[in-house]
Amino acid sequence: MQPFTTVTGAAAPLMRANVDTDVIIRIERLAGAPREQLGSYAFEALRYRKDGSETPDFVLNRPAFRGAPILLAGDNFGCGSSREGAVWALMAAGLRCVIAPSFGDIFYNNCFQNGMLPVVLPASDVELLSIEAAAGAPVTVDLAEQVVMMPSGQRLHFDIDLQRRQSLLEGMGELTRTVGGSGAEITQWQSRDRVARPWIWVSELDDAGSAAGG
Repeated sequence: MQPFTTVTGAAAPLMRANVDTDVIIRIERLAGAPREQLGSYAFEALRYRKDGSETPDFVLNRPAFRGAPILLAGDNFGCGSSREGAVWALMAAGLRCVIAPSFGDIFYNNCFQNGMLPVVLPASDVELLSIEAAAGAPVTVDLAEQVVMMPSGQRLHFDIDLQRRQSLLEGMGELTRTVGGSGAEITQWQSRDRVARPWIWVSELDDAGSAAGG
């Protein structure tokens, strides 16, 4: 997972409440494209007309916000179905941070598993930030300091779980953090267990044989 320390750039204001994961990425796109190519499908219904051309007034289609690394959003961003692909699509579109007054719980948790920083700020602060950033003026999000630096220089502090903060700073997901430095020990145990209990690993051997013979 790519570490998150600071990000500076345009903050695209998508100030809508209840933007759900179906709006962020349509389910059929997750079956037909690898995750690194999902960026062009993010917010598909909002970004494109029926003929496939861009909707010029959609925020991510405006010149000032193409490739913006920060998204400003309304209440309950990422609500709806629990698809991790919503985070993948946003990251593939170049976003590393979403700032909103509140998030859908599962979307919020999925962000931390993929290197995306979800920042919760009061609605009044997000609104003020959207006004200052409306022309594309750069915003900085500093995870180590837990601050959002507005274009005017005002600093907005945000709270975050300390363990999740550290995981993002180090680029470590939950599995990597759980395994920690025990990867070699786990591999050694698996090697011993394959000898001691080969029947436990029979499906793995069958898969290897099928691949070799197929």
